Amino acid sequence: MALLVVLGGGESGVGTAILGQKVGFEVFVSDKGEIKDKYSKVLEHFEIEWESGQHTETKILNADLVMKSPGIPDKVPLVQKLVENGVPVISEIEFASKYTDANLIGITGSNGKTTTTMLTHHLLLGGALNAGMAGNIGDSYAKMVAEQNYDHYVLEISSFQLDGIVDFKPHIAILTNITPDHLDRYEYKFENYIASKFRIAMNQEASDYLIYDADDPIISSWLNKNPVQSKLIPFSLKEKQQIGAWLDNNTIRMNVEHKTLEMSTDILALEGQHNVKNTMAASLAALLVNVRKETIRQSIQSFQGVPHRLEKVLKINHVEYVNDSKATNVNATYYALDGIKKPLVWIVGGVDKGNDYSELMPLVREKVKAIICLGMDNSKLKEAFGNVIDLMVETYSMEEAVKVAYKISERGDAVLLSPACASFDLFENYEDRGNQFKSAVKNL
Repeated sequence: MALLVVLGGGESGVGTAILGQKVGFEVFVSDKGEIKDKYSKVLEHFEIEWESGQHTETKILNADLVMKSPGIPDKVPLVQKLVENGVPVISEIEFASKYTDANLIGITGSNGKTTTTMLTHHLLLGGALNAGMAGNIGDSYAKMVAEQNYDHYVLEISSFQLDGIVDFKPHIAILTNITPDHLDRYEYKFENYIASKFRIAMNQEASDYLIYDADDPIISSWLNKNPVQSKLIPFSLKEKQQIGAWLDNNTIRMNVEHKTLEMSTDILALEGQHNVKNTMAASLAALLVNVRKETIRQSIQSFQGVPHRLEKVLKINHVEYVNDSKATNVNATYYALDGIKKPLVWIVGGVDKGNDYSELMPLVREKVKAIICLGMDNSKLKEAFGNVIDLMVETYSMEEAVKVAYKISERGDAVLLSPACASFDLFENYEDRGNQFKSAVKNL
């Protein structure tokens, strides 16, 4: 019996272990950290062998196949040893896709991928299609393949997951945008990160589709130099497209595979230009899988949005509190600063991923009246904005940050948590950070 070793006992790892066992592998799960109770209980239930707090190298190097959790960098010595020994090291999406014939819609990009994934799934369900949503969001894709029988999967896919693919091929790929992110994992070379994102299309054929932002100069120039096999379906806010989606004054127009669709931007439940783009991408995918036009229009109006992404929490003394904890990079924060039309008290900071804050400067000068730093090391933020903003306060807990914001904000302001950084210095993850913000606001 072939041995499948799963490195990492989180959502994707445990899902892979369940599917691996089901399809006939001997499975061993190994996590250098602690495996959470909810996951170890599942492994016990399925009688899958596991260890935590260590990696037993002799056993791991004996593997026939290794699934590596996306959080483990490729340059970890154990992973390098596996590769040198000729053991294939793949990601969950690569493994799970071998065991399903479902139609795959894969969505990647630096920003907007969660919203686009949730909206695409919402449109497919609205069209009464039997569709699951997985990947970087919600439940494990491998676990779904093991336990459900969906006709379609809408997958949110990170660059780390794409780094571990060999044959993975979505029928419809969506690339929302590419801006510098996670450069610490790509030797601080932007071109390595771009190449990683484009792996989503590397196995696509002429019968497949790549939906992409034609306004994104990085995507356009890469496609000029590195043509793909799939049919290109661009969307744009700036220029009319022959095929794809474009904005005509206040109307979104679409034309794809002899289907046309028009809808007013007034019906969109989500605010902001970036959400017009997310809507275009999701609607194009829905048209390609034959969801009816009227259904798409109705579903667009009923979509609720994503938690921790420009989520309005409360209004206190005429001050709006907005949770944008999901903004873990500069570009996501740019959308937030750009989208809110009030004077801002901005809570920012965390683990810097090689950020360049200069693109935020015009918006900060125009809108931000005070900055509250929330991180263990705020030196880069102080360097970037210290001379521009009169009031800058350093804090080391969410409760403290929110109290300071409450003191310095005035009627008509907005207090915005949009960190532009990862959360791991003070929080478990961006959800934990956002939830702490919401409860601190509610306790004011």
